Amino acid sequence: MPLRQNLIFFILVMVGMLFSGVLYLSYTFNQDSCRKQQQQQQLTEPATVKTEVKQKNLGLRSSPGFVYSQPSVLVGRTDVASVTPWLAPIIWEGTFDPILMDSLHSQQNITIATTVFALGKYTRFLKDFLESAEQHYFVGFQVHYYLFTDQPEVVPEVKLGDKHRLTVRKVPGLNRWQDISMGRMKILEELTKSELVNEADYIFCLDVDTKFYGHWGVETLGRLVAVIHPWFYDFPRDKFTYERRPESQAFIPAGEGDYYYTAAAFGGFLNEVHELTKTCREQQGIDAAKSIEAIWHDESHLNKYLLYNKPSKLLSPEYLWRDISAKTSQVRVIRFSHVAKNNAEVRPNS
Repeated sequence: MPLRQNLIFFILVMVGMLFSGVLYLSYTFNQDSCRKQQQQQQLTEPATVKTEVKQKNLGLRSSPGFVYSQPSVLVGRTDVASVTPWLAPIIWEGTFDPILMDSLHSQQNITIATTVFALGKYTRFLKDFLESAEQHYFVGFQVHYYLFTDQPEVVPEVKLGDKHRLTVRKVPGLNRWQDISMGRMKILEELTKSELVNEADYIFCLDVDTKFYGHWGVETLGRLVAVIHPWFYDFPRDKFTYERRPESQAFIPAGEGDYYYTAAAFGGFLNEVHELTKTCREQQGIDAAKSIEAIWHDESHLNKYLLYNKPSKLLSPEYLWRDISAKTSQVRVIRFSHVAKNNAEVRPNS
């Protein structure tokens, strides 16, 4: 009996070893087949190379030995709000040190694209705009002006700084100033998605019937930057001229609203301005299909967008004033201003 049990045990062991060997050979064969298939694919299919997107370091770094006034949490502007309820800074004279700001940003090698549209009789404002910009606008930093006009031949020759350059693009003229105002959103949408991506770090979109009177520098840079309208900066929200018709895509209900922003100046990162202009263009298209035009055209759509997509930085009315208005106790410095003009004379359909 023990002999029979030992024989049976021996037979089972041998069968098990044989079966294990078959499994091992099968596994090895499958592994070799997989390797050969992978090698064959590598020989016949193009390799996919992952590219790493390199971004500039936009952090603020101070140089050793640079001396400036000590910051204080007790001294500053007390007559105006310098921060929004969502903690975005509001830039006023006295809330920043321009020399320190320039020093912090000078190490970043940044480029600021700046767009301006001059169609029809608005070309008359180009000389003052460009000459004053060269005195006050991002002096010492790389600026690329993009000028869109229907009359390239009348663009004045203005001496630009070493780091400033100008590109002129011809666009068709339009019969309505409202179409000129709204049509720029499509151009800006395309520009911020294409050629500017590899060239600029920030973009500002400015009206041409303006003039610089004071420093406009890196204190204005941010992710999404809006400028508070000089007519309404001290008004309650129920006095804002938002679009109040529910059938318009620019509609803002009564009781809502933060500030009233001007469409004469806005900016930020390229991707942020792209989304803003793309949304405004789409919303204008929906309105146009229903034969609706918002009360203040692209500015109405811009205010709708910025209400629900909060800007990361606000510029006070110092950064867009009106030549016909006197300074106020709050607006101590006029940096950028709409020039006095006869709208009925310069606008094609006024």
